[in-house]
Formats: sequence, C-alpha cells, structure tokens
Amino acid sequence: MVRRHRNTPNEIKRAAVPMRMLPIFKQIVQYFSAYKKYIGMRLYIVFVLSAVAAATEGFGIAMLLPLIDAAGVGVGSEAVAHSGVRAGLHSILNVFGIGNSLVGILLFIGFVFLIKGLIVFAAYAYEGHLTSQLMREITVMLFDKYSSMDYRYYTKRNTGHFINMVTVQNYGLIRSFEHFKQFLTIIITTMAYLVTSFFLDWAFALMALGAGVILLFLFRGLNNYVHGLSRKTVAEHGRVNKFLVQTMQSFKYLASTAQLGHVRSGVTRSVGSLAGYMRSYGFARALTVSLTEPIAIFFVLLVIIIQVATKAPLVPIFVALVLFNRAMVGILSIQQAWQATLNKVASLETVEEEFRILAEHQEPDGNKCITSLRQGIELRDVSFAYDAEHGKVLKGVSLTIPVNSTVAFVGESGAGKSTIVDMLTLLLRPQQGEIFIDGVPSREVNLGSWRSKVGYVSQETVVFDDTIANNISLWKDDYGKDVESRNAIELAASQAFADNFIQELPSKYQTEVGDRGVRLSGGQRQRLFLARELYKHPSLLILDEATSALDSESEKYIQESIEALKGHATVVIIAHRLSTIKHADYIYVLDKGQIIEQGKYDDLLAAEGGRFKRMVDLQSL
Repeated sequence: MVRRHRNTPNEIKRAAVPMRMLPIFKQIVQYFSAYKKYIGMRLYIVFVLSAVAAATEGFGIAMLLPLIDAAGVGVGSEAVAHSGVRAGLHSILNVFGIGNSLVGILLFIGFVFLIKGLIVFAAYAYEGHLTSQLMREITVMLFDKYSSMDYRYYTKRNTGHFINMVTVQNYGLIRSFEHFKQFLTIIITTMAYLVTSFFLDWAFALMALGAGVILLFLFRGLNNYVHGLSRKTVAEHGRVNKFLVQTMQSFKYLASTAQLGHVRSGVTRSVGSLAGYMRSYGFARALTVSLTEPIAIFFVLLVIIIQVATKAPLVPIFVALVLFNRAMVGILSIQQAWQATLNKVASLETVEEEFRILAEHQEPDGNKCITSLRQGIELRDVSFAYDAEHGKVLKGVSLTIPVNSTVAFVGESGAGKSTIVDMLTLLLRPQQGEIFIDGVPSREVNLGSWRSKVGYVSQETVVFDDTIANNISLWKDDYGKDVESRNAIELAASQAFADNFIQELPSKYQTEVGDRGVRLSGGQRQRLFLARELYKHPSLLILDEATSALDSESEKYIQESIEALKGHATVVIIAHRLSTIKHADYIYVLDKGQIIEQGKYDDLLAAEGGRFKRMVDLQSL
C-alpha cells in the first residue's frame, strides 16, 4: 500500500531558507532573476518606462526655476543667477522659442507632465499585460510539470497540495511580482528626484539620501518579521486546502455519520492561524503607513531650518524642497513596497522550490512509439518496492500477456495485483528486471503513444461534472455538431450497455451528471466509465476490481461488454469475485508479491489443495 506523504510546514520553511538568509541586495537580485526566468527580457520594458516617467517628472519640477525667473521672484541672488542648471533650463526653453514667456513656460510644464502621464499609462498597461502573461505561463508550466511528474511523487502529496500550488500560491506569486515591480519602480522614481535635487543643491540631496538610508535600516527588523509571516501563511494555506478538499471528497460519509464537526475543528484552527497572520501583517503595515507622512514632514522642516540658518539661496531650495519631499515619501514608500513584497514572496519561494522538486521527479520517457499492441506484454524477473521500510511488493515476477488475450490476476489484498497493473501502464518502473511491450523495453517506450492505447476501469469511478457525451469523449469531440462523433459516442455507450439508461435521462447524452457523477447510480457511473474507455478503442483494457461494488444486473452488463471484446483487445482483469473470470484465457494467482499458481480456470480449479481452488470454495459458501 502506498503511503501518502504530508507536505509539512517545515518542508516549506526549509525550501525558503536559501532566499531568506541572503542580504537584502542579493535578495532583490535573486527575486528579479526568478521573475525574469518566467517573463524574460520583457521585464526590463516596465522599468525603462518607469525610469523615463520619473526623469520626465523631475525635469518638469526643475522647470519651476525658469518659471520663477519669468515671474520676477528671487532675482538678485547672484549665486542663483550663475547656476549652471538654471542656464541649461533656459537654453532648452530658448530652443523651443519660449524664452522668458510666463504663459509659454506654464504650457511647456503642462506638456511635460502630459507626456509623463502617457508614459505612466503605458507602463501600467504593459505591467497589466505582463502580469496576465506571468499568471498564464506559471499556471501552464505547473500543469505541464504535474502532468508529467513521476507517479511515486504524486503519491507522496495530498490533493490539497497541488490545488494550493496552482491556485493560492500561484496567485501569491503574481501579487509578489506586482509589489516587487512597484518596489523597483519607486526606487527608480526616488533616485530621479534625488539626482535632480543633487544638481540643484548637492548638500541638500545628500541629506535626503542619508535620512532615507537610516530609515530603511531602522525598518529592517520589521521586514524580517513580515517575511516570517509570509512563510507561515503559505504553510497554513496548504493545510486549509487539504482540509477542504478532503472534506468535499468525503462529504457524503462525514455528513451521514455526523462527523463534519471533527473536521470543522481542524479547519477552524487553521483558518484562525491564517487570520492571526493577516492581523499581524495589518499591524506591521499600519505602523509603516502611519509613520510615512510625519517622518517626511519632520525631515522637510529640518532641512528648511538648516537652509535658513546657513543663509543659503532660497529660490533653488524651494524647488529642491518639492523634490526632497517627494524623495522622502518615495523612500518611505520603498519600505512599504518591500514589506508588501516580503508578505507575498514566500509564494514565489514555494513555487520555485516546487519546480525544482518537480524537475527531479519527472517521468523518464522513451522515443519508440507504440501504435497498437501487436505481440503482447512481458514482465521478466520484475521486482519492486515502494520504500525500504516495507520491503518488496513484487519479487522476481515473470509473466506474459499475449495480444488479444484475456488475463486475470487474483490474490489477497496486498499480493501485488495493483502494482502489476501500474507496471503495465508504466506508471511504475521495476527496480529489478524489465517490462517489454511488443519486445520494446519500457525505458525506450514513448509514454504518450502507449498510454493512449490503454483503457483503465477501476472500482473507484472517474466521472466529471459535465454531460454524458463529454464524459465519454473527454471533450475531444462535439456531440451536438459532429454527426460522426455523435455516432462514435453512442456506439461506445451501446458497447458498455449504457445506452439504455442514457435514453431514459431527461436530456439523454446532454444530461449533466454532477460532481463525480453524483446524479447517477453506482452501476450507471461504472458503465459510463467503461464507455469512455471503449470510445478510445484501447489495445489494452485494464479492469481493476471494476465489478466488485456493483449489483448483479450492472455486473452482468459489464461482463457482457468484456466478453464482446474477446479476441479484439487485450484485457487484463483484477478480480476478487472469481465468477467474473471464468472465461479468462489465463489466470495468475499471486501471494506476497510472487506468482504461486497459473493456468486456465478449470485447470486451477481441478488442482486439489491449490490456493485458487480454496478461494473459489470460500466464495461458494
């Protein structure tokens, strides 16, 4: 039996450690590289547009100097009159033929900010496009990786883990990108303000820069705290998803036995933890936001006092003051944006770690395609163990399944029957020995080509929340528009003896069956399941306890469908109900991972003291 591995919070925490321990600059570089891996060079376009917008705004604010000159304010300050910056700005105005025209300068400033607005629009619009592309690419990449992951890795994870990754953590990654983009954009904008201030008054700009560095250093501890909350939130989301998925999957049992309350307590605890983390982050964010304006005003007033005390020229200082105020707000906004990034960045770290793990657990695939089964399947001295702790499930098993034959496997639970079936589909690979399909070793077989020829019907039915027709064709064909597809779907339903009950449904083949086919009976779901497998015309049809939970009438229909395939397809049956394999061409009896008896039904039944005969006798009581 396969043991399912729980995705523990410690595993997620360990996954985040490499990024968490890095200094802030290296963290920024690593996050940037991670996003760039998914988006590519397109990532630079956003920041180039932001830089151009910031430079344009700084230039527009600097134009207040010639505006003040044109208005006749502050004239007489010789230090200002010979300012190289001011002379350069006047030269630009002269190029456009504006000179000292007050109206002309005002219109020019307005035009500059209009250009800035258009650039900002382009930056945000492109960011929206990039974010949607990132969401699409991450989702598709995750789905593709999960589609080709090793089956044994799948058995070590719960369903909630995969849903959490594709939905919650994927969304968290997108949000972290948005905050990270905002963080870098604010840095670019703030640097533009500081650079412009530097040209107007370098001492003034250095004070602003120094104040900003001190503030960011003081907030370092709060940032680490928020990053820790982010990692805890990721782990808790995984637990909530696990509880919800398992509750919905087992709703009928839990509701009918009044045990939903036990599950509810676990959900409540987990959701309570999530709420606590959200509350803590809210307090951290509130602290940062509430301090922004008072600190900015404090430093602005301090600079004014210093400038007045030193009797510095006030005209450029007032212009620089506008830039300084924006720079201070920008520096504090950098802190807010970085904090918001850290609040979501654990999702990026978790998804990155998931991709790393998935890369190590991809199915090995060959390049030899199996167009149809022509000779048969052979297991040659095959041994397999799920883990060292529980020992081997199969021990040196050798058997042959000829093409178009019907072969059955019987034995007690844990004998290795289902493991052999998983070997036939190549979900599992032998640790010793080899599997040959039409003489081709399993490691050389192209998995897609082989599995497309395999039909699989298990005791646990697989029915989707859609119409009867789409459940049979799996959305490959349009029942309502394509006559040929409609005929093929109805033929498969007839072969599975499902057409009779389908014709009695309100909308026949267009009837919605509900989640996991809840609106159908067990026998109807099983026949619908079989119809889907017959629709694909399999070379190998596997029936894994397909009739064990059915009533006599439904079992009769399934049995007749199997009999009709005799000589036309290779059929492998796992059965506890031995009456269903009377007409099998060959039977293998397994016990503790080994074949202990084999032969035709009558021959095995005639063997006195044999395991198979004893099993038949017990079922005849």
